[in-house]
Amino acid sequence: MDYGDNDVLSTDEHLENWVMAKCDSWRDHYESNYSEKFEEFYRLWRGIWASEDSMRKSERSRIISPATQQAVESSVAEIEEATFGRGKYFDITDDMADPENLDIVYLRQKLHEDFEKVGLRKSVGECLINSAVFGTGIGEIILEDVKEMAPATQPVMGGELQAVGVNITDRTVTKLRPVMPQNFLIDPVATSIEDALGVAVDEFVPRHQVQQLQEQGVYRDIYVGQAASDYDLEPDQDLTSFDEDKVRLTKYYGLVPRYLLKIGEQEAMLGEDEDIADIELEGDEEDNEDEYFVEAIVVVANGSILLKAEENPYMMQDRPIVAFPWDVVPSKFWGRGVCEKGYNSQKALDTELRARIDALALTVHPMMGMDATRLPRGSRPEVRPGKILLTNGDPRTALFPFNFGQVNQITFAQAAELQKMVQTATGAIDSAGIAGSINGDSTAAGISMSLGAIIKRHKRTLINFQQSFLIPFVQKAAYRYMQFDPENYPVKDYKFNTTSTLGIIAREYEVTQLVQLLQTMPQESPVYNTLLQSIIDNMNLSNREELIAKMQQAEQASQPTPEQQQAQQAVQQAQMAFQQSQTDALSGQAQESQSRAQKIAIEAQLLPQELEIDKIKAITANLKAGDQDDKEFERRMKIAQTMLKEKEIDLKTPTQQPTQQQQPPQQVPLQLQGVPTNGSN
Repeated sequence: MDYGDNDVLSTDEHLENWVMAKCDSWRDHYESNYSEKFEEFYRLWRGIWASEDSMRKSERSRIISPATQQAVESSVAEIEEATFGRGKYFDITDDMADPENLDIVYLRQKLHEDFEKVGLRKSVGECLINSAVFGTGIGEIILEDVKEMAPATQPVMGGELQAVGVNITDRTVTKLRPVMPQNFLIDPVATSIEDALGVAVDEFVPRHQVQQLQEQGVYRDIYVGQAASDYDLEPDQDLTSFDEDKVRLTKYYGLVPRYLLKIGEQEAMLGEDEDIADIELEGDEEDNEDEYFVEAIVVVANGSILLKAEENPYMMQDRPIVAFPWDVVPSKFWGRGVCEKGYNSQKALDTELRARIDALALTVHPMMGMDATRLPRGSRPEVRPGKILLTNGDPRTALFPFNFGQVNQITFAQAAELQKMVQTATGAIDSAGIAGSINGDSTAAGISMSLGAIIKRHKRTLINFQQSFLIPFVQKAAYRYMQFDPENYPVKDYKFNTTSTLGIIAREYEVTQLVQLLQTMPQESPVYNTLLQSIIDNMNLSNREELIAKMQQAEQASQPTPEQQQAQQAVQQAQMAFQQSQTDALSGQAQESQSRAQKIAIEAQLLPQELEIDKIKAITANLKAGDQDDKEFERRMKIAQTMLKEKEIDLKTPTQQPTQQQQPPQQVPLQLQGVPTNGSN
């Protein structure tokens, strides 16, 4: 794209004018839609009374119920405890193909150490409070050059003496600075930091900070003067503003026209005594002229003085702003906080309490009706202890004390119900209100069910905080350390994830469930020690880590050593061999018994055949041919049959049943010698 003759000499448009025009239009949108509402939320949280917060013209009391204050502090404490309660609030994962994880362990410990030095927890806690009060928490990531000092000794005079001093190391650290909503400007149609044309931090800063950065060469060396008063930018707008030694600094992070950035960079390079007319713009052949906008950082002082203009210097080209909503409002950047959720209930509760206090003043303090015709001229009719009222006549007829009745007791119940409404709207429950305010039931089942719903609401906010604020900040801070401190932070592609735990309420709820589950199993169960360790891990004990370490040592001590395992294996093998030998012996006895049974069965089968043979022998013995022998043969046959039957009866006794069906004896046809078979000689 060809910009033509858009140079300094032919146009009146400058980068600072373009940036401030955008910021002014964005501020007008903020003040017309959010400023008044956010100021009231701030007063409700701080407990500051203002005349515009009154609901009735006749209100005289200025009390503000602490219900919203309690809800904000309880909700913030729950999220903060869930994030920082275990000390380690984020983790780093490496590529699965990389088997070495020593670099991961080093980077995680180094980031935790540096974040601890710069006070990250305090800054994050302030952003959480801003999010709960105003609906959105905003933080600016800044880089600061610091000098780290450490005590050290150095040998002198050939090692005979030791010099004591300090070692000074120059380092660049990353800090998180909370930003109030009135000091933050964003494109009104944007829903996130990345989608906006740009964002700006517009606030008052001490003049010496600007002067120090000018001496370091970060800002342009030019006289900035003193800022004009603007109560809309003050953190606490109810205090008297201090107008000396402060500068209004507008830091813009976003897209700007490329040709204006070139002009701004050249202008920022000028000194205080140089003239902008001496600038000659030269084309940069490496620039991509097809892109109209370029990501840049622009700093303007007091709305008109350009202090810094440069293309985004960060290697990931990200904007140094992180923000998250307490509760998401669809298609809006500004979220919905605790104060907005409980706003209506809080206003109703304040009106109820103020009406009761106003009525109480009329019922407690005595009032006096007087006959004006009987009062001495010039007397002051006031009531106080020791006061003497003069009357012309009987005081009993001239003076009449009275009051306006009694305060209705129903206001107590109404105030309690309104308090429950605030807790219902915000999801914040204190310890005193658990029994009766959660579910109207003090039973364990009712409290458990209600706590489950409350924990789910807190987890929604916790997820918003982690995904939109905590993890983006850790990533951006790690990238800046890799870019500006590569000696301590190796440049690699890491994946960051949170390791936040449960909050206080959720932890107590889980401990109760684990204790109930622990009571249902014996101590010999393999799951018993695991459940016991989970209970101790969720408890807020000072020696929690020590107890867990001792439990693990005891569990490891209960495990057998390799020598004991070998001895146990040898004993088991011996027992198995002994059992095998017994099994083999019993098998041999069973086979022997089976063989005997088969032999007996065969003998029982052969016995009838032997008897038949004996019968034939007995019949055929000493017989001769003839009629007498035939008769003798028949007689002997009958005797043999009778004897055979007797032996069969003796064999078939009740104690010995036949194991198998006896086959009938085979009829063996025999040719008897000397005996005719057909009855002839």
